[in-house]
Amino acid sequence: MFRFIRIAFLLLVLFIVAVTTWQQRIRSTRWTVPLYVAIYPIAADASPLTHSYVQSLDATAFLPIDDFFAREGARYGIHEDRPVKTRLRHALDELPPQRAPDAGFAGTVLWSLKLRYWAWRVSGHAGEPEDIRVFVLYRDPELTPTMPHSAGLEKGLIGVVYAFATPVMTATNDVVIAHEMLHTLGATDKYDPSDDAPLYPDGYGDPRQQPLFPQLRGEIMAGRAMISPNRWAQIPSLADAVIGAATANEIRWRSAR
Repeated sequence: MFRFIRIAFLLLVLFIVAVTTWQQRIRSTRWTVPLYVAIYPIAADASPLTHSYVQSLDATAFLPIDDFFAREGARYGIHEDRPVKTRLRHALDELPPQRAPDAGFAGTVLWSLKLRYWAWRVSGHAGEPEDIRVFVLYRDPELTPTMPHSAGLEKGLIGVVYAFATPVMTATNDVVIAHEMLHTLGATDKYDPSDDAPLYPDGYGDPRQQPLFPQLRGEIMAGRAMISPNRWAQIPSLADAVIGAATANEIRWRSAR
């Protein structure tokens, strides 16, 4: 009997999570009202440079992200002047749960549930809407020259972004944040995972450009722009990024026209 009750309870929890996820998905991609994105910075190492950078962030720090979605939304007929509005929240001292590198399907599901509980516990107390929550883990580039993969969870509308704590990387940090935000809304990657090359045509900034190379801008979900048939480079800023037609379809911008 106890085993039956435990299984029934777990099934009920999963059902509630599934329904909540579906409701969040529909609500977050209506595009009839602004989507509020709460950004929680975290100093993820002990470097004084990292802590100083996090403390220097202000309410204008992430406006380029708002501007990017406003510009791209206008191209797809979104009537909201500011379809996305970022809000800087207080810095956190606690790191989110980490997914094990060898986590299988079950391990990933468990990590996702732990992350959603952690996000609920440490955030959401500002008295303002938080449609998406993005936790940005800043690290000193001198100590961590390469970053782990960031993640954007559609289930729970949560992003975990690894970023460099230096002003010269602010623009590229914004690209990663916008990329993971779009993952939470259902957008998929548009690059080849074997070598990170943008996929044609969906991963190209302008697949109809003539001549095709070099691509003048990059598709945000590819994260890179093609320089030649065999060369590509990271998108340096959101000014150099676009939301392509395939991504627009995934986040329901086409149907919102």
